[in-house]
Amino acid sequence: MVALDRLFPAHLATLQATADRALVAADGEALLIGAGQLRTQFLDDRTDPYVASPHFKHWAPILDAPGSFVLHCPGQRPRLLFHQPKDYWHKPPSLPTAPWLDAFEVVLLRSPQEARAHLPAHTVYIGDDSLKDPLSWGFKACNPGPALACLHYARAVKTPYELACLREASTLGARAHQAAAAAFHAGASEYAIHLQYLAATGLTEAELPYSNIIATNEAGAVLHYTELSRVAPNQYRSLLIDAGAQVRGYASDITRTYATTAGPFQALLADMDQLQQRLCAKVKPGIYYPDIHQQAHREIGQLLIDHGLIRCSLDQAIDTEVTSVFFPHGIGHLLGLQVHDIGGHQQDEQGTTLPPPKAHPYLRLTRTLEPGMVVTIEPGIYFIPMLLERAHQDHRRSSIHWDHIEALLPFGGIRIEDDVVATDQGALNLSRAAFSALA
Repeated sequence: MVALDRLFPAHLATLQATADRALVAADGEALLIGAGQLRTQFLDDRTDPYVASPHFKHWAPILDAPGSFVLHCPGQRPRLLFHQPKDYWHKPPSLPTAPWLDAFEVVLLRSPQEARAHLPAHTVYIGDDSLKDPLSWGFKACNPGPALACLHYARAVKTPYELACLREASTLGARAHQAAAAAFHAGASEYAIHLQYLAATGLTEAELPYSNIIATNEAGAVLHYTELSRVAPNQYRSLLIDAGAQVRGYASDITRTYATTAGPFQALLADMDQLQQRLCAKVKPGIYYPDIHQQAHREIGQLLIDHGLIRCSLDQAIDTEVTSVFFPHGIGHLLGLQVHDIGGHQQDEQGTTLPPPKAHPYLRLTRTLEPGMVVTIEPGIYFIPMLLERAHQDHRRSSIHWDHIEALLPFGGIRIEDDVVATDQGALNLSRAAFSALA
């Protein structure tokens, strides 16, 4: 982690410059960034698992900081207002001792309300709605649109510090994927595979960037399957695992699919892996991201033809949305402090947005790629009964080879996903590099 700390000061300088522009847009004098508060469950004294605000983690890599803040005043050293209550029921958060903390002036708070004494006039607040009575704090504005637009647009381009964190997260995720694959081939249940994954990361469930998707056999057709069956099936045919890790708040997002025996599904999986790597290679500065999505549909359509799953021309498969039966989601998204990082449809710092194409409403990113952007590339071919039934009842019925589809239904589906950086030298695939280094 020493290397990360060396990169942190330059990262912080970039954030300060962006924050200065956000304050101009919001006509404010200071920026207060909240880490978020603990939330009590309805009719109970238990709290939900705490997740630090991505805006706060951007400045201070502390994942356990409820009630804390970062205060930015242009031209001044940033201030970390760290909430450390006196509490004997729970262990209060510990102030980090890492070298990155030297960049901040640190103030200990015994309650979040003590932060009010440190606020200049015309302070702009960025944070969730868990702050008690925010109007009484006298903020210039809470989450003003012009400031958020500036912050969100800039966040898509990662600093060298952020890229290093994402690289570490990919390494951790790849190691855990290897452990999960070994458990699957040993016949473990979905739940047991999940436990092996957690053990390999050293993270708790609450510390994962998202809930693990560990889907065996037909469950691979459920895009966000999180059931984690405790009982292993009598016969394992396939595993689709979509799971990540996080380092200093930065996420990896990796998906792999496995088959237990040779046959049509294994052959389709092997070709899908080659297709996915071709799409990853297209992640370069100047590329309009929806073009990669459109290319994915064309390549998936050709794959479906080559494997005898559809019986129409490629152009017909695209024009009549046959490919959408098998690939119903977007090709990927921005990745960083959030798994689905914000600002994917934003076109400038003023907040102009460009929605996804009408035919592909689930595409999360409509920007032209720039150096330092990190995206996922995750093509899929699924055998989803609901979508297949719909196609069987409309104009697409004659375009699909139903007997071949019937044979593949028990396998669920295929998704392969890597995290890729757009660089001036081309695509840098963090996920493949992590797996290669472990091998």
